[in-house]
Amino acid sequence: MDSDSKPADNKPGFIERLTSFLLREPEDRAQLIQILHNAHERKLMDADALGIIEGALAVSETRVADVMIPRAQMGVIDIDAPLADILPVVIATAHSRFPVIDGDRDDVLGILLAKDLLRVRDETGFALRDWLRPAVFIPESKRLNVLLREFRVSRNHMAIVVDEFGSVAGLVTIEDVLEQIVGDIADEYDFDETHDNIRRDSTGRYRVKAHTTIADFNAAFATHFPDAEFDTVGGLLLHHLGYVPKRNENAVIDGLRFQVLRADSRRLYTLLVDPPPAENGAEG
Repeated sequence: MDSDSKPADNKPGFIERLTSFLLREPEDRAQLIQILHNAHERKLMDADALGIIEGALAVSETRVADVMIPRAQMGVIDIDAPLADILPVVIATAHSRFPVIDGDRDDVLGILLAKDLLRVRDETGFALRDWLRPAVFIPESKRLNVLLREFRVSRNHMAIVVDEFGSVAGLVTIEDVLEQIVGDIADEYDFDETHDNIRRDSTGRYRVKAHTTIADFNAAFATHFPDAEFDTVGGLLLHHLGYVPKRNENAVIDGLRFQVLRADSRRLYTLLVDPPPAENGAEG
């Protein structure tokens, strides 16, 4: 028997198998996601591809308020700041864009592009107001898919988020939106979302999520940090330093030592905090 007369035992190829799944037209989004999960279970797509598709579907149901960087964690520059004060902040944070505020009213007046500072020739005559780009303001309720489309059309990479009363609530960047699609990059310093915001590790130090409220932090460490200007321990550290610190940077606030475990160019995620002095003494 020649090869042409042998029984066909070839399995359907990738395209055929994927097509057979997609031909079953879903009636709603839940069914579509279930079909995609079935395709993943049958090895028709890998986990990364599934995650990206799910993220792309989710952005149409996600509000800006759910992903924005809160006002307390925004890195801003005061309109009256001299160039000598601005440059160290730009270098330390490595951001490309900075909201510029009127320090007295906390209003965002515009956006400073770090690259524009390369064109400054006369430091003595420098006026930050002359270098501002227009700021884009959006409501907290805007959906991410709409915002992403606007970012693409306008070529803006940052928008200032305002609440229903017109006050600044935070900011959002195109990177924040894209992260909702491709996912965050976890590292060895993450601890599972099911754990408390404050957890003691094997060294006796405490891992603290940056979004832990000041009230919860004070209760856990017997501290008395104020919460009038910022709501979270991340906001406290940003206020103390004046910029977003990098991984492994340290700061001491009222005798308590903080170390940054996880952060990106705009946001703090996880901190390492030494035990309170009384606890250290008890252990010694």
